[in-house]
Amino acid sequence: QVQLVESGGGLVQAGASLRLSCAASGGTFSNYQLGWFRQVPGKDREFVTAINWNGGITTYADSVKGRFTISRDNAKNTGYLQIHSLKPEDTAVYYCAARTALHIRITSTDYNYWGQGTQVTVSS
Repeated sequence: QVQLVESGGGLVQAGASLRLSCAASGGTFSNYQLGWFRQVPGKDREFVTAINWNGGITTYADSVKGRFTISRDNAKNTGYLQIHSLKPEDTAVYYCAARTALHIRITSTDYNYWGQGTQVTVSS
């Protein structure tokens, strides 16, 4: 069973960049497909991006295409979310999630394992 720990969030100004990390332990990292979701208070958890087991396939929500890049380093048991040109509407808690399957899914209920989240706050 894999455990996930996110890091890299913070308070930044609009236009800045951040790189979030998702460190995994307790499982064979390459067995897992990874996803990133975000959530603001009072709203449902929103899909952001996902990557397959070897990084060969990725998918993005339309709202983040061109600004967000997902990647993974299986040798380091770590996934990444690079964010450029941050906007105030990107403010949310960002969660890393994993599922033991080959195919990418974009629905939060398809994911078995979750990190605790990292807060990203973008000031205007």
